[in-house]
Amino acid sequence: MFESLGEKLESVFRRLRGHGKLTEKNIEDALREVRLALLEADVNFKVVKEFVERVKSQSLGQEVLASLTPGQQIIKIVHTEMIALLGGERTELDLAAAPPVVIMLVGLNGAGKTTTAGKLARYLKTELRRAPYLVPADTYRPAAIEQLNIVAKQLGIPVHPTPQDGSATDPVAIATAGVEAARRNASDVVIIDTAGRLQINDELMGELERMKAAVQPHQVVLVADAMTGQEAVNVATSFHNRIGVDGVILTKIEGDARGGAALSLRAVTGKPILFVGVGEKLDALEAFYPDRAASRILGMGDMLSLIEKAEKLYDQNQAEALEKKLRKNQLTLEDFQEQLRMVKKLGSITDLVGMLPGGKKLMQGTDMEAAEKEMKHIEAIMSSMTREERLKAEILNGSRRKRIAAGSGTSVADVNRFLKQYLDAKKMMRKFTQMGGPKGRR
Repeated sequence: MFESLGEKLESVFRRLRGHGKLTEKNIEDALREVRLALLEADVNFKVVKEFVERVKSQSLGQEVLASLTPGQQIIKIVHTEMIALLGGERTELDLAAAPPVVIMLVGLNGAGKTTTAGKLARYLKTELRRAPYLVPADTYRPAAIEQLNIVAKQLGIPVHPTPQDGSATDPVAIATAGVEAARRNASDVVIIDTAGRLQINDELMGELERMKAAVQPHQVVLVADAMTGQEAVNVATSFHNRIGVDGVILTKIEGDARGGAALSLRAVTGKPILFVGVGEKLDALEAFYPDRAASRILGMGDMLSLIEKAEKLYDQNQAEALEKKLRKNQLTLEDFQEQLRMVKKLGSITDLVGMLPGGKKLMQGTDMEAAEKEMKHIEAIMSSMTREERLKAEILNGSRRKRIAAGSGTSVADVNRFLKQYLDAKKMMRKFTQMGGPKGRR
């Protein structure tokens, strides 16, 4: 995400770092390019103007111009201002009210409201240990009711029994009944999936106004499509002016290379981005941190998010068992396959490298597509082995390697190369452990 904007800003800052001393002229030139990069990213033009003016006023101060590293000072100013633009600090979903806390999801058709309702329910259940209850209140799209029922079943979360035969036609009555059912069910959070339209109109807004008056939601959350850029901001403004919005969930942000919606929303609407949807799966919903997003845009990485993802996948026992095997040089292909599966759960190679400080620079000149393809080949090779072969790589003779190549759709040369890399890594690890590392826990 934000790939296009990040690359353009990195190009500007690379030139700034090349200047031993900055003048008002080359600062002006750099900020002109920053302005163009933001406008091309579909950031609101008023937001761009104010952002550049704030950066300019600070960049022309004597403290920066007299600094030994003025280019880095300006990058620091841009980073600070971008964090402020994105909202400053992380805004949590407000769940402090007496249960059941009612969350009303609103938005246009195609933004991903129903899928997001399921993702949010999963997040509340697994991350916050809450007891959510789903209410399908979109009577205009019968598939939405069925979709939410399927999602609820997958998650093991109760869902309100909204009829799918068209007999229930009043969304407001369904939402009201859903809240009462959640109270009887002892659920502490209610998520109402409301109907949308292809575009904003009085019929939609009137229906949502009646529903809000009837159920008195504690949070009205807009689900907006990040891929629509500035239009997502216009939609947010319209919903907030008519209904009143407490926060935004931006969907499809993994495909948003520009970042215009994320960078404009808070400044234009005054409402925070609560979460971002980063994929189709039900676990692809992440809390939005302005500082981490700004760091990723500017190529500074996002180590905290990477660490948090890893911590969710690894428990302490797994980590300690792996560490013992590493110290004893007993890492088998079976262990390697398991680690590869864990890495895949963290995201693509491109995503992971992008979270590392300097990751964008590292990817320059690297064929990331080829790297992803190589990972798939390795995975296929290991999947074509028997468990005995993964545990005892030394038994992999010529005929076995030929069979593995045929089963994985690769060549014997590919299999040989992978096994050589594995054995070389083991030799290196043996030398490393003989030198005294990695050290065990004390």
